[in-house]
Amino acid sequence: MKSSELKLSQIQQYNENGFLSPIDMLNLDEVRKLRDEIEFIEKKWSEQINGLNRNNIHYYSPIFDQLVHNYKILDVVENFIGPNILVAGTVLFLKEPENKGFISWHQDGLYQGWKPYNSITAWLAITEVNEENGCMRMWSGSHRNDFKKHKDTFDENNLLTRGQTIENVPEQDTVPILLNPGQLSLHHPKTVHGSGPNLSKKRRIGFAIQSYIGSNVDQVLGKTYVQQARGIDKYKFHEHTSRPINFMDKQDKISRDRSNNELQKILYKDAKKIGKF
Repeated sequence: MKSSELKLSQIQQYNENGFLSPIDMLNLDEVRKLRDEIEFIEKKWSEQINGLNRNNIHYYSPIFDQLVHNYKILDVVENFIGPNILVAGTVLFLKEPENKGFISWHQDGLYQGWKPYNSITAWLAITEVNEENGCMRMWSGSHRNDFKKHKDTFDENNLLTRGQTIENVPEQDTVPILLNPGQLSLHHPKTVHGSGPNLSKKRRIGFAIQSYIGSNVDQVLGKTYVQQARGIDKYKFHEHTSRPINFMDKQDKISRDRSNNELQKILYKDAKKIGKF
């Protein structure tokens, strides 16, 4: 599947299943630059990439900013949310080798506060992603129904904010999302999904643009900061932020912190406590 040449059948597949993958997006040299950037940040500024700061590294990293605004990704996304596209956030998912960290069954849209649900998550594999190292699994067709009941667990091994969990998901109806480095997966905000622990001896790294939203999407739980990725924003529901020019610019990190603090308020709306992410 080529990045900017989706066939009608592929669009129908997303609409029917609530997800689409794999989509070839980056070459290995481009992926290597992303991984090098992550490891460089971890070595010199580990506090800038852990915990809450796993969110929105594209604010201060021009390399990840360029990824978020990659025209090939936007070409794909435009098929599903239209030509007026905003970047509303990113998340870096690091699963260490032989680690208990997992992501429980959940639906993104229940916690994001965006309405209408004209949004999409683009999830890029920076390493190989397979069942052994904890790939995502999608419940096919679940996006066509109402939101499921979620239970907050605050499980210390759960990589979600509040350990929010949908119980009794029929795992036999879920599909593993297997990706090579540089391949992309897309999913709908109402699609039930999760992932298991990394049982392999290698790190599993994924980067989620979570999410691209249409400019017609409002925030009903708090405040969202955005960047204009394509088209125009005639609605002006959100505050626009600038794109980074220099790496680790002080003002860009302040903007990242401001965005992350507002994001935390949204994700923990009505929660009994605040988790580590």
